[in-house]
Amino acid sequence: MTADLVKDVMTAGVVAVRPDSSLVEAAQLMRAQDIGDVLVADGQHVVGVLTDRDITVRAVADGIDPLTVSAGSVCTPDPVIVAPDDPVSAAVALMRAHAVRRLPVVEDGMPVGMVSLGDLAEAQDPDSALADISRAAPDSVRESNGRETL
Repeated sequence: MTADLVKDVMTAGVVAVRPDSSLVEAAQLMRAQDIGDVLVADGQHVVGVLTDRDITVRAVADGIDPLTVSAGSVCTPDPVIVAPDDPVSAAVALMRAHAVRRLPVVEDGMPVGMVSLGDLAEAQDPDSALADISRAAPDSVRESNGRETL
């Protein structure tokens, strides 16, 4: 059986930082929460999505000090969003059209979750390689020699 609505496949809850938060703050939050992205929110309004890749490619790779640059200046602004009652097919179409891997889920103007490619793969094709990867333990639990810790 496949899920029909975004709310059936999304990861509920949101992890967010203020636009003026430093990239170090955002990265520490990502590490603590074991996630690869945070919403950038001004109050309850989503102004962007910040990924670990954004920090690496848009700041660190350019030699920018992650202590002094803000999440708001590095995030992807004005992200494409979906509603919890939108069909999963709409989320898939938006990801495809905008070449994004995750979408904030917003209800009545408030962020309520995220839906990722991995979430969709697990729900739509649980035996796929992407679903397997999405269910695997994150890299943060691997020792420096590449072996997983127990």
